[in-house]
Amino acid sequence: MSDEMILVTGATGKTGRRVARLLRERGVPVRAASRSATPSFDWTDRGTWEKALSGVTGMYVVHPDLGGPRAADDVAAFARRAAAAGARHAVLLSTPSDAWGPAEEHVLSAERALGHAGLDWTVLRVRWFFQNFSEDFLRDPVLSGEVRLPAGDGKEAFIDAEDIAEVAVAALTEPGHAGWNYELSGPRLMTFADAVAEIARATGRDLRYVPLTPEAYAQEQRAQGVPEEWVQLTVGLYEHVRSGGLASLGDDVRKALGRAPRDFSEYADTTAREGVWNS
Repeated sequence: MSDEMILVTGATGKTGRRVARLLRERGVPVRAASRSATPSFDWTDRGTWEKALSGVTGMYVVHPDLGGPRAADDVAAFARRAAAAGARHAVLLSTPSDAWGPAEEHVLSAERALGHAGLDWTVLRVRWFFQNFSEDFLRDPVLSGEVRLPAGDGKEAFIDAEDIAEVAVAALTEPGHAGWNYELSGPRLMTFADAVAEIARATGRDLRYVPLTPEAYAQEQRAQGVPEEWVQLTVGLYEHVRSGGLASLGDDVRKALGRAPRDFSEYADTTAREGVWNS
């Protein structure tokens, strides 16, 4: 593996930092790319791409606006530069096909760009992360005791970011994963009420899920100073869950890793022991 150098974009994010850690544990050289890294990497500044790609043989690609009109062009240009710099394979973090809607062509274009550039490719289409409840925007609601969301009783196949990272690392370091669109999900369908109940059980805290209408949720978010762009984005994301559009399971974690994906209850127990949800 001494001739390998894996570029990890989004290296400070939930999956990126786990991918970087797992690669290092395997003894694979890693270049962790982010705006705060040295050298800096910024999707909006293509002048930062060359240094990030120098000497890279593979890459984990996370675009913050996949599905947006610019992302497909960014990924295509980045993939071409990577191939020209000597990269051979790439793993792209993507979204589930059931959630694409009007963004379908943008997402598909980004996914196809890797192969069009001549790279061996693997696409990971992932569900809502477990870690949204502990490392991101749902942690504060959990700490408050009320998780107020417009997701109704819709079900989602929440997945552990650790499982996503393990599949990414397998695809980057082992044969047999090139050309796969992996639809990655957890082992069971859950409502947000189910997830909150699991966290309440694990922590021994009095937590409850409060279903809101999209209008009430948007109003609450605006009152808290949340930017309108984020309000509209999250309302749309929750609508995919509320409508039942994501109520499906996949078996691709097992296909990629030879084992079942981690269950939410295990995540809740482990995270509770770490004290993340202590108020």
